[in-house]
Amino acid sequence: MRGAPFDGYHRREVPPDPELTQVGPGTPCGEYLRRFWQPVAFVRDLAATPLRAQILGEDLVVFRDCGGRVGALHLHCAHRGTSLEFGIPVERGIRCCYHGWVYDVDGRCLETPGEPPGSRLKERVWQGAYPTLEFAGLVFAYLGPPDRRPTFPIYDSYDVPGYRLMPAAKFVLPCNWLQVKDNSMDPVHTAFLHALSSGYQFTQAFGVVPEIDWHPTEAGMVYVATRRVGDLVWVRVADFMPPNVHQFTREIEDAAEAKPASRPVIIRWAVPNDDTHTTNFELAQVDPAWGLTADRVGQPGFGQSDDRTYAERQRFPADFDAQSSQREIAVHALENLGSADRGVIMLRRIVRDGVRAVAGGGDPLGAHWPEGKIIRTFTQDVVLRIPPAPSPEDDRRLLRATGRSVIAPGGD
Repeated sequence: MRGAPFDGYHRREVPPDPELTQVGPGTPCGEYLRRFWQPVAFVRDLAATPLRAQILGEDLVVFRDCGGRVGALHLHCAHRGTSLEFGIPVERGIRCCYHGWVYDVDGRCLETPGEPPGSRLKERVWQGAYPTLEFAGLVFAYLGPPDRRPTFPIYDSYDVPGYRLMPAAKFVLPCNWLQVKDNSMDPVHTAFLHALSSGYQFTQAFGVVPEIDWHPTEAGMVYVATRRVGDLVWVRVADFMPPNVHQFTREIEDAAEAKPASRPVIIRWAVPNDDTHTTNFELAQVDPAWGLTADRVGQPGFGQSDDRTYAERQRFPADFDAQSSQREIAVHALENLGSADRGVIMLRRIVRDGVRAVAGGGDPLGAHWPEGKIIRTFTQDVVLRIPPAPSPEDDRRLLRATGRSVIAPGGD
């Protein structure tokens, strides 16, 4: 949008981008997101009582029956609409508290106890249901067309030698899913939001504005942020795996000495509850030597949630504040994107191409991997001893070339 002096009057009522931000049933982006397995709960949260959840604009109940199976059903009983969050898990399925109807995890009605003997009503009743699977302490559900159900993708970052993959944090942001995910391919913000403008939230090394590059990969895309720290070069790489997964490595790197590559620490899904609320689900790769308890691993990192006072968040804003304050749904038409936003542009293009592929009857990138394939990713921190080039411009080229070499075949 072109500007003019005092033109606020002309900048009202600008709509968001519905193709990328609306997630309910039948919306273009909602149908795209439904082509992938989405986290809906942590296993640790499936207690004796059912769990109410909202995913992609749908109200669900997630539960474990007494036979050990996990179900994800539409929330409201097909009989009279009572919420199954008040239901009773039984050996096979869940019993509605109101009239005792029982539904299996596939939605089949098993019992209608108020009906007369010989009634065949249960044979005609099905509760809406979705397939589930458990992985690394997370419960995933597939909300898409049954005949397009994909295999569950297995990334190489799920198996890091010497580390244990653990369920980690869950936290909600009051904004659209896409602006949460945009942040994952915006490494410039780490120098400002986490260092120069808000105070050093991680280490002093983050205060160096990096040389940045972005590259498509088989799994999606990566950013490569390369920083000069004296005679050392610190390369930080993060992956985005469509539609809504990204991973990053440790945030305590001070780049004070050369060290080999570290692998991902956090793998994060940004799952839309609805158009204006997003739940982040995390898995963590934990070194047993850190001595972290499950409770500690399950806490959001600094600034990821609204666990600080508003006054403190105003003085020292972090990711939660920067992302959620872009409006409930960020308005792309009002943005003025620059060269440092190329990663955001690429990410949105991947999503938009996926949305349009689904709308055209096809499959989006990342929806169908061969059974048993281990999907390569690149997330890492590595610090290399490389003296500066003779001139600032030559050193910038050296930094970019070094960053590219890290993700080249055989470079990691």
